[in-house]
Amino acid sequence: MTVRRFRYITLFLLLLVSTVFMFSCGNGDSDHRLYNPAKVAFEASYNPIFDGCLYPSLVLALSGSNNADLIGNGQLFTVSLTAPANGSVLRVVLDSSQLNYVTIMQEELPKKGVRYTFHPMVKWKYDQLYATRKQGVVDLSFSCYINDELVDVETLRINYRSANECLLKLEDTNGRPYDIRWVFAGYVNEDHPFIDSILSRVLERGIVSRFEGYQRNAKMVQDQVFAFWYDALEQGIAYSSISCTSNPSRRSNVQHIRFFDEVYRSRQANCIDACVFFASLLRKIGLKPVIFVEPCHAYLGYYADKNRKKVNLLETTITAWVNFPELNRSVDANGRLPQQYYNKVKRFLSEEDQTRYQAGKMTFSELKLAVARTLFEKASVYNQDNYNANKKYFDDKDNSSYQMLDIELLRKSVQPIN
Repeated sequence: MTVRRFRYITLFLLLLVSTVFMFSCGNGDSDHRLYNPAKVAFEASYNPIFDGCLYPSLVLALSGSNNADLIGNGQLFTVSLTAPANGSVLRVVLDSSQLNYVTIMQEELPKKGVRYTFHPMVKWKYDQLYATRKQGVVDLSFSCYINDELVDVETLRINYRSANECLLKLEDTNGRPYDIRWVFAGYVNEDHPFIDSILSRVLERGIVSRFEGYQRNAKMVQDQVFAFWYDALEQGIAYSSISCTSNPSRRSNVQHIRFFDEVYRSRQANCIDACVFFASLLRKIGLKPVIFVEPCHAYLGYYADKNRKKVNLLETTITAWVNFPELNRSVDANGRLPQQYYNKVKRFLSEEDQTRYQAGKMTFSELKLAVARTLFEKASVYNQDNYNANKKYFDDKDNSSYQMLDIELLRKSVQPIN
């Protein structure tokens, strides 16, 4: 046999093998599938209670909890299918996206013909969720494998929201409401790295010599809270209402909430922003804050003793009544305020303090301290009548319009969002 003839025979055999392989594995591949996608009927869905919206704040707040009851209908995602054979093994793979890592769920399907439902636990990119400050769209693809054979792929398009967007209320597909304002507790962040520098600054002012939580008496508890109050005045935290969002959902009620560092940097806060800001500081030093939520307002409370026998109140938005940074910029070389600025604060001074200041016997620092104490006293009683009138509603677990959010108790389920 010549070399040329041998080459022709070899080439013929290779073409023959390729042709057989093409016909067996190409166009006829579907005929060799073990499982019919139509019979398996794999489905992936997103919890309809969220109306197609994913809330990073909710995912982050519940990242340390397995309590699915907190969100009404249970977990976020559901996959379901009909078992094509006895004892088959299901593997669902969620592809990675900008918000999640590859997630794999594997389950056994004991009985053929039975429809099974599962809730995959998604491996989220928590840092990315926290960094999300504007809305966007993400496609999440779920691949279904039965005994290692790819059967079907389902893709969900989800509208994700800003991490600042906090869910307040939801309605299920039957119009049944769920009040979930407990998510507010997630914005309380006693672990924020900025807090240590604030504690150092507050101690330098000398209003308290140390932070000791409930180790002494109720007066010391109040003094510690006042020390933070005075610092907030010095920082010029002003009232600024930002609550509206572009959320398209008709079934949810949401509010924009600033994070601790956003309040600190911008020096702006609405009622709930200021509540979670102060609550973060109180939690850090061992005090027990609560947030009282009413239909159109929120205000801060804190236990006066470790046994929780008495709650003190604080209307945090009153820090905006006087602008201390403005006063600091206006004072002259002799430590005196121009008359126009003095007129802004004298109503917060007692007659005795006004007389002392006019006589030059009160320093500018003493004037600010006196103003701060008056504001603190007003903030402490501002909501007392409201609280007394609505206490029965706060105690009624079935009345979702009035909630007393005990941050320490909620920490069992709701983690700081960071």
